[in-house]
Amino acid sequence: MSKKSVILRNEKRKKAVANAAQKRARLKAIIIDTTLSYEERDAAGLALQKMPRDTSSVRVVNRCRVTGRPKGVYKKFGLARSQLREAAMRGDIPGLVKSSW
Repeated sequence: MSKKSVILRNEKRKKAVANAAQKRARLKAIIIDTTLSYEERDAAGLALQKMPRDTSSVRVVNRCRVTGRPKGVYKKFGLARSQLREAAMRGDIPGLVKSSW
């Protein structure tokens, strides 16, 4: 089980990303637009750099819903590989069966 502080920090990042998504998208659109002047694009780049780091979507970590484990997490289920295996063995996930060949 991960520390509660790490899980809460990640939740805080998710909220920050959601709040700043529109502003970041606008600034990125300005930076990409080649019809604008260099000064306007540069100002947008500086404004984007001055935004908090935690508003960037790449800082959010996919974590297991049960244990908080950051690695080996399947997006479709939201579970780490070990928890996914246990849930499949219990029959909690419909349609998921253990493979054998």
